[in-house]
Amino acid sequence: MKPRLTRVLLICVKVALSQSSMLPLGNGTGPASVDRVVRPVGKEANLAPADEKSMTTDGAEMSAPQQTHGQLVPSSRRERPKASHRWRIWVLLAALGLGVAALVLAQSWMNRPPLLPVETVAPAPVTRVLAVNGRIAAENSVEVTPTVTGTLTALPVAEGDAVEAGDTLAQIDADAQRTLLRQAQARLDAARDAQAEARAEFDRAAALDTTVARSVRDTYAHKLEAATQEVARLGAALDQARIALENHTIRAPVSGHVVSLDVEQGQLVSPSTPLMTLADLGTLLVEADVDEAYATQIATGQPAVLQLAGETQTRAGRVSYVSRRVDIATGGLAVKLSFDMPVVAPVGLTVATNIIVETRTAALTVPRSALTEVEGETGVFLLREGRTMFRPVLVVDWPAARLIVTKGLTEGDRLVTEASGIIAGQAVTMEQP
Repeated sequence: MKPRLTRVLLICVKVALSQSSMLPLGNGTGPASVDRVVRPVGKEANLAPADEKSMTTDGAEMSAPQQTHGQLVPSSRRERPKASHRWRIWVLLAALGLGVAALVLAQSWMNRPPLLPVETVAPAPVTRVLAVNGRIAAENSVEVTPTVTGTLTALPVAEGDAVEAGDTLAQIDADAQRTLLRQAQARLDAARDAQAEARAEFDRAAALDTTVARSVRDTYAHKLEAATQEVARLGAALDQARIALENHTIRAPVSGHVVSLDVEQGQLVSPSTPLMTLADLGTLLVEADVDEAYATQIATGQPAVLQLAGETQTRAGRVSYVSRRVDIATGGLAVKLSFDMPVVAPVGLTVATNIIVETRTAALTVPRSALTEVEGETGVFLLREGRTMFRPVLVVDWPAARLIVTKGLTEGDRLVTEASGIIAGQAVTMEQP
């Protein structure tokens, strides 16, 4: 028995003995008392006969006082403890025994080795998977923006509509541009009249070649050239005004569906305002971002398992595109995954994506909870003859519950799967599966 438990037991025994020594005698209200009867000495003394008995104040019998040489000797009596007092002693001793037994059990329970989960290391097939969330996107999509500034006077399409290339998508107020077009046309007409007059003058001077000085003919020639150049310039200005007028009508650049509509009729728009997005929904794919920590592990052609939100079935696919640039702001690497079989789904739908990075037919793995760090070295605890032993290991760091061990373990090792709070050399008990 432990010294501390022994001391507790001795204290309990002393308490029991002290309690038993204080049990009442006589009438049970206090220690036994000695009744003294004092009677006068001499003739006035009324002595009781030898067989006469006296009574104490509580009614108990006592022997008559004895006379010795004319004096009375007080008589005394000590009563036996009652039966109820003896039962109290036995109950106290029984409670003391139960308390000691409880202390012994508690001490043994506290000193027992902790129970730990243990597994036997064995090779098994392993698939290293990177799980990311992506969204459905069209393989070909176009964001439609205006090239002129103005107010939307018409918006004949709605989100979800199918359009063909060249269909009208929106109309911007073009009254001002029509005025500019008429002005450009008028200037061009005037320039053409001036060109015709310059040509007539030049022709007359050429007909009078022998009578007109050469300098005059050169002047008419320069005037005709200038008029011709003006006509060409104003013609180009007219074409530009006509194109600007056409730009006030927004037409579909490709065939597809209106997957998003970002403006409303009456809104002021400019070249920096996206109007809508057109997409060809015939071929859909998944767009996702991979954390830069795993960017070097992803490559085109890797298989993937894709699950659309709201569905229980999975679809096969593979990585079709990997960006060559990591986004500095987000630290993400853009990837695209294609479906092996065509799929119909709304653009923007969430897709749970599992990219299969590596598959091994046999490998040793450990739970992430089994890993710990001792003096700056990563390792695990093994069970040897009822005690823990630290073993450094090398693992493939990966966002998974179990990690592949490349060095430090051998088949058959007994591994402590929960390393929290464990130290090397600690006595433990193996938890039965």
